[in-house]
Amino acid sequence: MGDELTLQQAAHIALRCLDLTSLNDGDDAAAIMRLCARAQGSVGPVAAVCVWPRFAALARRQLPPSIRVAAVANFPAGGSEVDAALRDVRQVVEAGAQEVDLVLPWRALRDGDAATAARLLQAGRRACDGLTLKIILESGELRDATLIEQASRLALDAGADFLKTSTGKTATGATPAAAEAMLRAIAAHPAACDRVGLKFSGGIRRVVDALPYIALCRSRLGDAALQPRRLRIGASGLLDDIEAVLGGHAAEPAGTGY
Repeated sequence: MGDELTLQQAAHIALRCLDLTSLNDGDDAAAIMRLCARAQGSVGPVAAVCVWPRFAALARRQLPPSIRVAAVANFPAGGSEVDAALRDVRQVVEAGAQEVDLVLPWRALRDGDAATAARLLQAGRRACDGLTLKIILESGELRDATLIEQASRLALDAGADFLKTSTGKTATGATPAAAEAMLRAIAAHPAACDRVGLKFSGGIRRVVDALPYIALCRSRLGDAALQPRRLRIGASGLLDDIEAVLGGHAAEPAGTGY
């Protein structure tokens, strides 16, 4: 792969690393079945679908084994009650999903209570042993790079497989600055630097939106990390633009090479 990614190259990466997501309040079985059909579209399969815990079993039945099922826990509020978070995690495990997207208690951490945040993350890790665990930092609410790096370290110490920027339910979703802070934490952590990935989500609607994040991951983790085991993109509408780019219906914007 050359020094700069073209929009087509970025679209291929985005497709294979996409967590196609539906986390709407009005989701029902029909919506999840449509989501699973979209995950197996004409341009190729996505990495995973991400749904509410109550729909995880349905999604697993609708999808081939090659497409993973993720479901959220402690979502979207990121509360501090361990038992409530664990109820979600256990429901995801029992449904046969492969991945848990667990929200860190970011308010507790922001208020200086790192112990509570760490306790919930560690309990969540134990409850989904053997599954892929993505910890959602809600970086747009933490804001400060030092706090984002602290949250990242707590998640990595707890055994996270991915750091994830955002729930997509707050005013600020993914930002390159937050992604940079999270990648720094991964690179500096001896147990994480060779295995933990980044999932960016919140406001990623077009391939051009994803380009800077893909470029950041590539520069910090290398070309080999541009695969689903270390890079994920959480989005609900991005697949439309991926299909347009790969189908030749989207022009390459000027100045978007990374």
